[in-house]
Amino acid sequence: MRRAIALIGLFGIVGAGLSLAVLPSTKTVAASNDQRIFLIPASDGYGVADCLSSKTSECGKIVADAWCEAQGFAKATAFGIASREDFTGSVSKPVITEPAEQPLSITCGG
Repeated sequence: MRRAIALIGLFGIVGAGLSLAVLPSTKTVAASNDQRIFLIPASDGYGVADCLSSKTSECGKIVADAWCEAQGFAKATAFGIASREDFTGSVSKPVITEPAEQPLSITCGG
């Protein structure tokens, strides 16, 4: 009885090994070089506005890179206060916002 169970186990292991050996090999696809702009509210409650609003800040680069990595991109290519065209382009009547309320933008890419 033990030999029969051991033989079945052996055939199972050999069968699993053969099934892995005959799997079709797939080619890996490189990540796209697309860029995407994310708008983040300045009053998000996490305090990232202080870092992202100044382009010379080292913490801004760290926060922007972390944001892009969380979204599936390699790194941030640009960050800072969003231009008015980024967040009012679809509105026919211009919206006047205070500088502190302007959203922040992070451009992620490659």
